[in-house]
Amino acid sequence: MKKDSTQQSSVTAPQPTGGFRIGFGYDVHKLVEGRELWLGGIKIDHTLGLLGHSDADVLIHAICDALLGAANMRDIGYHFPDTGAEFKDIDSKILLRKTVALIAEKGYHVGNIDATVCAERPKLNPHIPAMQACLAEVMGCETDAVSIKATTTEHLGFTGREEGISAYAVCLIEKD
Repeated sequence: MKKDSTQQSSVTAPQPTGGFRIGFGYDVHKLVEGRELWLGGIKIDHTLGLLGHSDADVLIHAICDALLGAANMRDIGYHFPDTGAEFKDIDSKILLRKTVALIAEKGYHVGNIDATVCAERPKLNPHIPAMQACLAEVMGCETDAVSIKATTTEHLGFTGREEGISAYAVCLIEKD
């Protein structure tokens, strides 16, 4: 028997509960002379800095994208475009604070962050506790909710040639 195509199915799609959501973010910026190096909201002494419209903090940018993605709110460039004069040389901690406020408007708060920064130099491990404390304060969460790891690419690719730094972040956000 042929099914009538005008008949509606009695099966409905499951509705999301909205309790927990995950997100992923990635960012990369070129290393150049004459710029400060900001990572995780912390200024790090180095001979090179990251080039960007803002302070080019790749770690914060990756975290912002992860948070926005988890809330299905597009990406950092959509909310804070590099064509906006108001974002020229802006401290990325401000962008992160605004991102947390944006997801809060949808009823979410940060559950946790897990991030990795890829850089040959400088060595980042000594700076990780300060980055965790800074980011936790900005996001309004416990320091234990912010995991940051650092790695190299064993001198391979643009990171290995010290042409740039990249960062990856995943997050869990929770409904209030």
